[in-house]
Amino acid sequence: MPSEALDPAAVQWQRVSPKYLRLRLLSWGIETAITLLITGLPLVLRLTGIWPGYPAWLAWGLPVFFAVTLLWRGLLLPRQVRAIGYAERNEDLLLRRGIFFQRTLVVPYGRMQYVDVAVGPLERAFGLCTLKLHTAAPGTNAGIAGLPSDEGARLREHLSARGEAQLAGL
Repeated sequence: MPSEALDPAAVQWQRVSPKYLRLRLLSWGIETAITLLITGLPLVLRLTGIWPGYPAWLAWGLPVFFAVTLLWRGLLLPRQVRAIGYAERNEDLLLRRGIFFQRTLVVPYGRMQYVDVAVGPLERAFGLCTLKLHTAAPGTNAGIAGLPSDEGARLREHLSARGEAQLAGL
């Protein structure tokens, strides 16, 4: 049930690329494999007799706990990616994200100091980028992850031009 505070009326939200879900699932899979290998090591050492004094409840409990936690995180990923959005308005840019703890951030064009586009190796492989907005306020960490590279470049140029125009009008 959307709230007016989080979802202003008459706002057309733009979504991130569907490729971003695949990127997040790949990252999740790598994180899951590494975590389960590390947490399962005491169990393997106990079962092979190398570390027989290790408590059985802990040897079994750690991998099970992390497997359940990571599975829950993996199940939430599609919904988290669908919740990410942005909207360009006349005076500001709206950013939204979150499922349980929803957040809508308004960044006025005139407050933007610079716009940064970052691309990591996995993002590059998927043709995606992350747009970061920097303002004078140190607590403003505004960013849009999962943008197609061409959309990120377009937004960078557009937002920079809008920011300069707003500053010139002051």
